[in-house]
Amino acid sequence: MLETSARLLRLLSLLQTPRDWTGTELAERLRVSTRTVRNDVERLRALGYPVDATRGAVGGYRLGAGSALPPLLLDDEEAVAVAVGLRTAAGGAIAGLEETSLRALAKLEQVLPSRLRRRVNALHTYTVQVPRDGAGPVVDPEVLTTLAAACRDHELLRFGYRDHAGSAGLRTAEPYRLVNWGRRWYLVAWDADRGDWRTFRVDRIEPRTPNGPRFTPRELPEDDVAAYVSRRVSAAAWRHHARVTVHAPAQAVAERITPAVGTVEIVDETTCVLRTGADTLGTIAVYLGLLGLDFTVDDPPELVAHLRELAARYDRAAG
Repeated sequence: MLETSARLLRLLSLLQTPRDWTGTELAERLRVSTRTVRNDVERLRALGYPVDATRGAVGGYRLGAGSALPPLLLDDEEAVAVAVGLRTAAGGAIAGLEETSLRALAKLEQVLPSRLRRRVNALHTYTVQVPRDGAGPVVDPEVLTTLAAACRDHELLRFGYRDHAGSAGLRTAEPYRLVNWGRRWYLVAWDADRGDWRTFRVDRIEPRTPNGPRFTPRELPEDDVAAYVSRRVSAAAWRHHARVTVHAPAQAVAERITPAVGTVEIVDETTCVLRTGADTLGTIAVYLGLLGLDFTVDDPPELVAHLRELAARYDRAAG
């Protein structure tokens, strides 16, 4: 039989898994009686761990949420994962989390066993992060939690919003998902005023409280919300758009691009249409060449001139 302190740690580890445990199951795992389990549960409660219990044939124990955060019991892999996550958050794009993450990391590393501390420090020492292209937007963590709660509770959201041109206005929307893309966060929502799906930059949102009434959730515009956002955001940023017919199966084209590059529409078994774009037509011409597939330009006509210029340059280089 385990000593009481060791048994309590083992019991706490079991209760932290997201399931209910019957007293009999816990007694078998700990190799004690159900009476000892009940006594150990009371000991954990006295230490500040909110252990919930339900009676009946399907009753059991589980660790609940309390008014204060009790100490957490992490295994080796969980402790390393938390430490690495905190280091990553310290250089993230959420305002105020850098310092908080470093404070939490310092506390965690102070109590890590030496073997785990060596693993975490080695990962930090021998990892080189590529500098970001720019400062990028910074998101208020309170705004993130407000939006996430509105998504969870299906509450209508009212917020001030600055569009790409800098114009401010009041928006009303049904929030559904938050999507993180690099240093940017996006809210996928149904715009109640415009009657359509919209993607909003979170760093441009100023929530107005209180939230509106609850709404009945709609079906998402696509199952893959991340792909939906990346495609919408990229298309909105393009200065030039192109439509080309690719003489290859749609699957072959889809394997060569990401949703941020364009969309593929099936025509038949050997042909598809690619809609893409970029800041310049010359860039589109280069991207199309990198496909490694035959294609015909449908629109715009000006793209053909860029392709001919590029083809002539390559021909001179090869001659």
